[in-house]
Amino acid sequence: MAKLNIRPLADRVLIEPLQAETTTASGIIIPDNAKEKPQKGTVVAVGPGTKDEKLTVSVGDTVLYGKYAGTELKFDGTDYLMMRESDILAIV
Repeated sequence: MAKLNIRPLADRVLIEPLQAETTTASGIIIPDNAKEKPQKGTVVAVGPGTKDEKLTVSVGDTVLYGKYAGTELKFDGTDYLMMRESDILAIV
């Protein structure tokens, strides 16, 4: 994993989403327009938290998040999601 120059502020978390599946379990290829947006990813950077609450996720954690959570951004050709820790549903 390359070192990022992105430092999230407060309770924000930077997540690299996992790739969408390209085939089904039975081997059928899923076309691009039918692929679902992944809801699982790896935490690549975390903010310091707020004065009232520290963050519970850490870099390297695999997390589940809501379908429409976060803001999509592209940095150095890689897609990321920036979201608040409260948008994260679970650590896997």
